[in-house]
Amino acid sequence: MTNTPQIYGLLGAIVRYSEKARSLACLGCCLLVLIMEEISAAVKRLYDIYPFPPDPLLNEPPPGYNWRWCWSAAYGFCTGQKPQKTKIRILDAGCGTGSSTEYLIQLNPEAEVLGIDLSSGAIATAQERCRRSGISTPGTPEPQFQQMSLYDVGQLEGEFDFINCVGVLHHLPDPIRGIQALASKLTPGGLLHIFVYAELGRWEVRLMQQAIALLQGDKRGDYQDGVNVGRKVFEALPEDNRLVLYESERWALENQRDECFADMYVHPQEIDYNIDTLFELIDSSQLEFVGFSNPEYWDINRLVGKSPELMERVENLSDRQLYRLIELLDPKVSHYEFFLARPPLPKADWSDDSALLAAIPELTYCLNGWPSQTVFDCNYHLVTLSDDEFEFLQACETNSTADGTVENPRTVGDILAAVKLDISGVRSLLSRQFILLTPTS
Repeated sequence: MTNTPQIYGLLGAIVRYSEKARSLACLGCCLLVLIMEEISAAVKRLYDIYPFPPDPLLNEPPPGYNWRWCWSAAYGFCTGQKPQKTKIRILDAGCGTGSSTEYLIQLNPEAEVLGIDLSSGAIATAQERCRRSGISTPGTPEPQFQQMSLYDVGQLEGEFDFINCVGVLHHLPDPIRGIQALASKLTPGGLLHIFVYAELGRWEVRLMQQAIALLQGDKRGDYQDGVNVGRKVFEALPEDNRLVLYESERWALENQRDECFADMYVHPQEIDYNIDTLFELIDSSQLEFVGFSNPEYWDINRLVGKSPELMERVENLSDRQLYRLIELLDPKVSHYEFFLARPPLPKADWSDDSALLAAIPELTYCLNGWPSQTVFDCNYHLVTLSDDEFEFLQACETNSTADGTVENPRTVGDILAAVKLDISGVRSLLSRQFILLTPTS
């Protein structure tokens, strides 16, 4: 298990920049290829033994939703407005056993969805999962699956409007090559959704990974032995041990499954990031960083907002410095989840009252429990709407149709003229992703 890819960076530097030692560069290139192939084979072997994620196969559609996998919701979050098209192409890069692919299909019924993965066993499970769930209906595109390395996506035809890559890049021997491969397949105005590990919130995980590797000795690479050793370590450690406490607080429930335990503690390749190294990865893609999908964590006010002096100092920091400060002050973050885009990505500015009043509002697709004043929001938190908010959303519902066409849709201004909610309340609903807006000019 390698936390930082020094060897790959060194060999890459030899290959890229050594004009005076071409034979050495050639040797370095060959060695790099062999190392990467060996690691990729080890990762494939892990997931053939322990297909991931181990979510049960259901004879019905998946429960709930994840707005990050819904094109209209993700696009609205990134741009402030409803997308102009919903018949898009989606790539689930590293789909595993198809849990994410299943949601991508369900939440984007007009989209063409392709799932790729290195493991043939995972692909077979993904196909069976989608077949059983019945999420593909007559008239909708049939999901496609292909066994393929993420590095080889350049072989796929055409470009994709939406690329989902969750829990994959940090397991590649060369994540920069991986993100660049994905970026090359993203259409202008398209979105790339990424999830990678963060080092600060996984410090205890890294310690246990190294401890298991030491105890395995020459049996390292035997993943079943690694799971067995790891479980015995947790059983033997004192109850107040830091690693035991962390496991019980954060991961114990999901790690009851060997597939999850193996993915966390005996994976042959993992790179954990901090803000500095994360943006090195992002910059290498030459895509635009749109934002983290959990902006509430990245709000410095929740940490030092009670100190005017500190808040004044914060104003002198760049965005990246601010992100770094936040994770240092609150190092519980175990992963980064964010969106990148290939420009141009048009963004709406709703600070102007006249533009907001003229916009067409619709209910977001990811709203569970509606119609009720008590609903689950985009992050599946239970919230209670005020009477005025509920009345406004009821009026928005008349603009929401399956085919997206409504004769004489009502604008925000039209609705506010008939309900008690004010324009600041509309902005609040928008910021909490209850509504999508379409500009009228």
